Amino acid sequence: MNNQFQLHPEIASTFAFDVDLLYFFVVAVSVICMALICVLIFVFAMKYRRRTEDQQAESQTHGHLGLEITWSAIPLVLMLIMFAWGVWLFFRVYQIPDGAMEYYVVGKQWMWHVQHPTGQREINEMHVPINTPVKLTMASEDVIHSFFIPAFRVKNDVIPGRYTSLTFEATKPGKYHLFCAEYCGTEHSMMVGSVYAMEPEDYQNWLGGGVADETPEEAGARLFSQLNCDTCHSDQANARGPSLNGKFGTEEVLASGERILIDEAYIRESIVNPRIRLVAGYPSIMPTYQGQITETNIFNLISYIKTLPSTEGGAQ
Repeated sequence: MNNQFQLHPEIASTFAFDVDLLYFFVVAVSVICMALICVLIFVFAMKYRRRTEDQQAESQTHGHLGLEITWSAIPLVLMLIMFAWGVWLFFRVYQIPDGAMEYYVVGKQWMWHVQHPTGQREINEMHVPINTPVKLTMASEDVIHSFFIPAFRVKNDVIPGRYTSLTFEATKPGKYHLFCAEYCGTEHSMMVGSVYAMEPEDYQNWLGGGVADETPEEAGARLFSQLNCDTCHSDQANARGPSLNGKFGTEEVLASGERILIDEAYIRESIVNPRIRLVAGYPSIMPTYQGQITETNIFNLISYIKTLPSTEGGAQ
């Protein structure tokens, strides 16, 4: 037999074993129930078959209440166990841990563009340290993609016009497959890559040998100045746009009276569709940058805005 043959991918993340355990539990319950039903059908078909042409059915047997409760209660309990287990695992898989390293991932026909927190960029490859939580913030330049690392048991759709995220923590050094799990065009099958999980020391050595032109924050600061964002978004009393200093993670009051959280999704929307959710007290004068800057540059702008400190006495 081929030594490379595996019934399922290698277990290489903190929750991969739990995902497999739930999967095999569901499979085992399904197989046992199917086998039991098949056996009972065969036994009853043989036991109660018509033996002669003139054989008449016996008097009808009324149902047994205890038996009916039993065969209804057992599947119900099994379903509730699967549901509760699945909900617990779902929140564990999708809960972003504090202090996670944040990577930006952009899907584009037919490649993955990965940007490290320190500025390194990769195409169809991603290097990560083991035993370190990693958060991926993902966007698409064109159509729906799906970021899938089988060995880590993580997958999430990458959707144009919005951000999605996933998190994982690799536990074993090695090279692992990266796939697009959503049909995205004629060369969908070629949209593959590799994830390299490394010891922290090896990862730092790899970073030292890589080319880091600018960190996301530095690139964002340069773009903020080049696009003249600072001419409107300042702390001046007569500023034409709301101040962005210290605003990330806080709530803002909109012209409609609604309160909204200033997060990645809101900042992106304000860049590409600035007139949808106007901040109260400011005119609708900001132009749209949709189609003028890439998703990677939007990520960089967001990274810079996150670092802006709160200032006292500025326009709110």
